[in-house]
Amino acid sequence: MLMQLCFQNVHSFFSALLRWLSMMLSSTLHPLGLISRPKIRTKEQKEGSSAQLTTPSSVNYHFTRQCNYKCGFCFHTAKTSFVLPIEEAKRGLRLLKEAGMEKVNFSGGEPFLHERGSFLGELVRYCKQELQLPSVSIVSNGSLIKESWFQKYGDYLDILAVSCDSFNEDTNKVIGRGQGRKSHLDNLHKVRTWCQDYKVAFKINSVINTYNVDEDMTEQINALNPVRWKVFQCLLIDGENAGENSLREAEKFVISEQQFQDYLDRHQSVECLVPESNQKMRDSYLILDEYMRFLDCREGRKDPSKSILDIGVEEAIKFSGFDEKMFLVRGGKYVWSKEDMKLEW
Repeated sequence: MLMQLCFQNVHSFFSALLRWLSMMLSSTLHPLGLISRPKIRTKEQKEGSSAQLTTPSSVNYHFTRQCNYKCGFCFHTAKTSFVLPIEEAKRGLRLLKEAGMEKVNFSGGEPFLHERGSFLGELVRYCKQELQLPSVSIVSNGSLIKESWFQKYGDYLDILAVSCDSFNEDTNKVIGRGQGRKSHLDNLHKVRTWCQDYKVAFKINSVINTYNVDEDMTEQINALNPVRWKVFQCLLIDGENAGENSLREAEKFVISEQQFQDYLDRHQSVECLVPESNQKMRDSYLILDEYMRFLDCREGRKDPSKSILDIGVEEAIKFSGFDEKMFLVRGGKYVWSKEDMKLEW
């Protein structure tokens, strides 16, 4: 009797053990064999994982903060005079290309100021000729560009954007977009002609603020016929154009959402207009500063990552604050190679 009870207990134990093993195996079996159970990820791990998948398809590289203009609303001010050695800048651009960059936009400051445009020209040539990027563009105030620059580097440039906030010279001067007696509008028209002559797509950027918000620029924009007219709402960035440590005080330039919308409504007939409110601007750009650090602007300031030269693109981009969906919503992805634009020169 005792032997029978022991046997039954042992039998029950092994039966329970087999059932438990069966349950464990069934939860991990896969048609191709055994796999480990999926791990539950924390919120931080999920955010890190999604950041790793971000592709820097379009990058804005502000390689200098120096500028010859004094625009009162500027939100990338001359806090340093640092510019990377050109070989280091090229190394960073190659890292970005390897990470998926298709378009690079060079900006500042004023990008034609450093080494009279030769530094910029060599980076443009490098990106187009050696990295073979589909699109290379520049944003400039247009005041320092010479025709000789187009003669040397025009073949390598897809798009040149010139900033113009008003077609009234006095308004430009009040804003700070001018230098001495030089006419900002004369420079704008000269650059427009050179873009036509040297087969570079021409673009205009305008910042809408208290001094130009009531202006109607329809006729002049249509006459210049840019491929795109980017219309920005004046944006405050703490430490740049607002706050105690800023070099600018842009509060007097700020307009309301309704004022910005009224301006857009007034220009709705301009087909090339691309509007960008503050909401769209803050987290839909991948911005690299002069040290090749991504800048996160979501909190109303520029919080830098570590440099891609030190930790690589994949790690640094996690701290960029970049919203890829908003990038697409604002029209960040478009036909940006001049070969594909099929423009009539």
